[in-house]
Amino acid sequence: MTVAVVLFTSDLRLHDHPPLHAALEAADEVVPLFVLDAGIHAAGFDAPNRRAFLADCLGDLDSSLRHRGGRLVVRDGPVVREVRAIAAQCGATEVHVAAGVTAYAQRREERLREELGEDGVALRVHETVITAVAPGAVTPSGSDHFAVFTPYFRRWSQVSSRKPLAAPRTVRVPDGVRGEPLPDRADVAGASPGLPAGGETAGRDRFARWSRSGLSRYEDRHDDLADDATSRLSPYLHFGALSPLELVHRARAHGGPGAEAFVRQVCWRDFHHQVLAARPEASVKDYRTRHDRWRDEEDAAEDIAAWRDGRTGYPVVDAAMRQLLHQGWMHNRARLLVASFLTKTLYVDWRIGARHFLDLLVDGDVVNNQLNWQWVAGTGTDTRPHRVLNPLVQAKRFDPDGTYVRRWVPELRSVTGRKVHEPWRLSAAERGELDYPDPLVDLADGLARFKHARGRD
Repeated sequence: MTVAVVLFTSDLRLHDHPPLHAALEAADEVVPLFVLDAGIHAAGFDAPNRRAFLADCLGDLDSSLRHRGGRLVVRDGPVVREVRAIAAQCGATEVHVAAGVTAYAQRREERLREELGEDGVALRVHETVITAVAPGAVTPSGSDHFAVFTPYFRRWSQVSSRKPLAAPRTVRVPDGVRGEPLPDRADVAGASPGLPAGGETAGRDRFARWSRSGLSRYEDRHDDLADDATSRLSPYLHFGALSPLELVHRARAHGGPGAEAFVRQVCWRDFHHQVLAARPEASVKDYRTRHDRWRDEEDAAEDIAAWRDGRTGYPVVDAAMRQLLHQGWMHNRARLLVASFLTKTLYVDWRIGARHFLDLLVDGDVVNNQLNWQWVAGTGTDTRPHRVLNPLVQAKRFDPDGTYVRRWVPELRSVTGRKVHEPWRLSAAERGELDYPDPLVDLADGLARFKHARGRD
């Protein structure tokens, strides 16, 4: 009886899962394994919102496996040690895993290959599990990755991709393989009250419902803050509860401008993966340094605290930051806006903002979070590094009647229409007893400071 191990990481699903598919073809029995990684905990990346969502994902994955005669084996500890122990216990000859792009994932893969090799166990690494197109599958002449999105998108769109794989009908797991109890969301303290349910079942249901009503209007409405017409699939993609390749196939089958716009967003995710795969240090260092003299946490402590708490005095910024606190998620347009406000109006180091997002975002990952922050800060791949998003202009364009602001800033719910975006302009009678702060900084002053710091007077 031959046995293989499938190490689940950021691919917590059964549909379109190449490592599981390959393991089932290669062996009579398979151990579906997830390790609660001590390294992730030590690095501080297991924030409450992601722990709670992960618990849902693991519970759903275990349930789906049990419907197919199997079960999920959960272990707790260093990944390489636990994988070796399971492989030795069940006599596995192969371990299958999805390819990752972060420096941590690359080191994990190297150590697995080396130490499993000492035991005579082969490591099989599979591409197009976490991304729709593998990092490095398309490269420009003279470079190992694309640094500009548009030419990458053109090449990415021409790649002939494999067909999505069906979920297996049966998964046979060897008897006697010991695991830890599954984590439970109820045991996680500090999660945001509006956090959505995790897992492949919830993710597939969300996509099915959204694709029926939201996909066709995505191109026109995805930036609308009040309408909230985005798919909200990013947490499911982050944990791999949904396959990006399958989403691309299904969107293209649907067709239309909305589907094309959605596919473009999936491509942005792949774009960032290929950048970080080639430049792992970009998770902590400027991809393209502008020699910024950022304000640090000590120098800008009060401004940073006001930004984090949603008390900057700019209603659309505050609404977005409060949405993040409540839901562990934020509208994509709002993410760009608040990041621009922090880095280019308050001139605070982008790493401080990125860290706060990672503390709260259920979809927070090193790849997209860090590189999106760098794009906004002007240290990343943006071809216009001095771009500044004015929160008032953005608010009036993407929340024209103030619905988004009033939803998240209750102090301003009595203010009607567009006036809500500039409460400091209200008359004394209109302002009344509003318990809302004055603007933290004048936008013109902030922009002048940014220009001066970058030598653009």
